[in-house]
Amino acid sequence: MAHFLPQVIDRPMTDADRAALQAAVDVLETTSFAQRLAVLAGRQIGFAGRMVPGALQEAAAAAARKGLNAALRVAISSLANAPARDSVRLHRRLAAASGAIGGAIGLASLPVELPVSTTIMLRSIADIARLEGENLAEPETALACLQVFALGGHAEEGNILEGGYLAIRGVLAKSVTDAARYMTHRTIAEESAPVLVKLIGLIASRFGVVVSQKAAAQAVPLFGAMSGAAINLAFTEHFQSLARGHFTVRRLERAYGRDVVQAEYVQILEMAGFEARRTA
Repeated sequence: MAHFLPQVIDRPMTDADRAALQAAVDVLETTSFAQRLAVLAGRQIGFAGRMVPGALQEAAAAAARKGLNAALRVAISSLANAPARDSVRLHRRLAAASGAIGGAIGLASLPVELPVSTTIMLRSIADIARLEGENLAEPETALACLQVFALGGHAEEGNILEGGYLAIRGVLAKSVTDAARYMTHRTIAEESAPVLVKLIGLIASRFGVVVSQKAAAQAVPLFGAMSGAAINLAFTEHFQSLARGHFTVRRLERAYGRDVVQAEYVQILEMAGFEARRTA
């Protein structure tokens, strides 16, 4: 059955857990792939989705959906069967290698390269989830791994745009629950099932923003000296960071209850001067 988080647990959060939540908030609300690209380039460059040519946005959106469908097939079939290990560095090397191949071919490789790199990242995200105590045999947990790809399309240039972490989880919540229920009650889950198609569509709408930034970076002359491997490494590290934040929050929710943790999350945001975006 899908894993449901306890809501009322009567014990105070430890200082260590509160610090872990603070670190998660920092990552989930202020981390930007564009900022990583700026560091690589040695200067500030805007890669907001609104600045990417329309044709490139369309290509990135199609590639994002294709990549997520490939990742979904893995989430359905084999995440729970993979051996437990801390493979973050291995997955970074694999992603860099796939980026190097894509970089040598150019943007035309995006529809081929992105499904490979997305699947590699999903396995890395799953390892992070397992290290935070998640059970990958539960469909809801596998889908929580896919959710990470929806978390990277905000916080552009230091601003929290519409859709902070809690709001994104709120938007996805019903679709995740419906998809997990579907996967639980079927021996073989079909990726074309309407509930899964809907969930992938919601995630793809945000994942495509970051994919378009990645594609734009590969097309900018300033990045000519930078290999596709370096861009893909930054791409992978971005989602690994988001995964650590996401599964830290989920671990604390299991320990203290969702309401307690999310209230603390909102308080941390407010203390930092950000407008909190609560779940619906």
